[in-house]
Amino acid sequence: MSAQRILCPRLRQRIMDADAAAALIPAGANVGMSGFTGAGYPKAVPQALAARMRAHHDHGEADRISIWTGASTAPELDGALAEVDGIELRLPYQSDPVCRQKINEGRMEYIDIHLSHVAPYAWAGFFGKLDVAVIEVAGITEQGELIPSSSIGNNKTWIDLADRVILEVNHGQSAGLDGMHDVYYGTALPPHRQPIPLTGPQQRIGERYLHCPPEKIIAVVETNAPDRNSRFSEPDEASRRIAGHLLEFFSREVDAGRLPANLLPLQSGVGNIANAVLAGLADGPFENLTAYTEVLQDGMLSLLKSGKLASASATAFSLSPDANRDLAEHIDFYRDRIVLRPQEISNHPEVIRRLGVIAMNGMIEADLYGNVNSTHVMGTRIMNGIGGSGDFARNGYLSVFMTPSTAKEGAISTIVPMVSHVDHTEHDVQIVVTEQGLADLRGLPPRERARRIIEHCAHPDFRPRLLDYFERASASGRGLHTPHLLSEALSWHERYEQTGRM
Repeated sequence: MSAQRILCPRLRQRIMDADAAAALIPAGANVGMSGFTGAGYPKAVPQALAARMRAHHDHGEADRISIWTGASTAPELDGALAEVDGIELRLPYQSDPVCRQKINEGRMEYIDIHLSHVAPYAWAGFFGKLDVAVIEVAGITEQGELIPSSSIGNNKTWIDLADRVILEVNHGQSAGLDGMHDVYYGTALPPHRQPIPLTGPQQRIGERYLHCPPEKIIAVVETNAPDRNSRFSEPDEASRRIAGHLLEFFSREVDAGRLPANLLPLQSGVGNIANAVLAGLADGPFENLTAYTEVLQDGMLSLLKSGKLASASATAFSLSPDANRDLAEHIDFYRDRIVLRPQEISNHPEVIRRLGVIAMNGMIEADLYGNVNSTHVMGTRIMNGIGGSGDFARNGYLSVFMTPSTAKEGAISTIVPMVSHVDHTEHDVQIVVTEQGLADLRGLPPRERARRIIEHCAHPDFRPRLLDYFERASASGRGLHTPHLLSEALSWHERYEQTGRM
């Protein structure tokens, strides 16, 4: 296998198995690992590390590390290490059920942070010193350059900052990924920052490969394993209705002259609703679309194949097994149309604002005035994290948040008097969409926003109670700019915790 993917003679001498490489990671280390939404994460070293930790813990020896990544990874990394209580601190995003449980039990520290902030914070030293980087790559050139894998995320930053680097060369990743990446080395901390010279989603401003001084690379581990991502469900009726409302809105915006006929670059969060919107675009009237996003899902590959989507820029894939096979089988086609970048570029506020991105993200709940909670259940229990939604919501040309109007088989209203946790304030939220309808909040004062959200987005089972709350708050005399009844504002959440229904 080595001759196919590891062409640098000097680095061939550092090939070892995963157990030997894991032994080079000391307990208590800060470890930067590759991986973004289940793509491009190391497969072997984390599992070998988990086995070592389990053995140490069985003998009463502490063995934990802090893990920094691009975003979520997969069971072979987050799950394996969380299962053996091997993670002291995790950042900046996770979606693993074992991690989530331990974070909410207080057994794992977690820093939930805007993805665009991670690299600058790391360079400034806010997280401490990065000891080791463990990075999956698709290959190593004869000159020692690193061919990125199915995600870039924070890999450039981890390689630059870490004292030592361990590489996993994954023969299971398509060799045709070579040439799909655009690694920009022009970022800097203030006061040395310069404009990022990116003016279009398909433009390339960086380099083809990641660079790492050979003396920093202490191990090379060969693997042959696919990324682990779940199959996406077929869009349900609620998702299709949400997509329909949004596509009708885009058509009105084009007719009003506020969007061009091919819209503006699209950003789409991860999940079935996002894929339903992309499926709707495939059947819609818009041609020559572009995407500037974090993650490429199945729906965007379909849009590229159909010709509806001309080009897509991201930092990672998040594909079902079927879509992963399609990517590998048609890699030459996709390589001409897809650019993968470091997440400090894919999520950079300057670039998002310049390109006029249309940001479309999911949420847990929204309140009457347009504040959005996208991270916490009932105010205290983390679900996954804010990810890049804040980067795009605050800086995009349009900021859209979507969810079904109810959850837990109708026990929960996702439109509430006051959100139990705020991730995106009313100032960053322009459009709220549920299967009930779409509320365009642009240019509206708070009380008009409330009326529009109740009328267009709330489920009929909850709409009268929301209107009653709003009218009583407005009549209370406690302030008419943003009326609230403080004794009742979170009572819906409290009632759910006590009775199981809002």
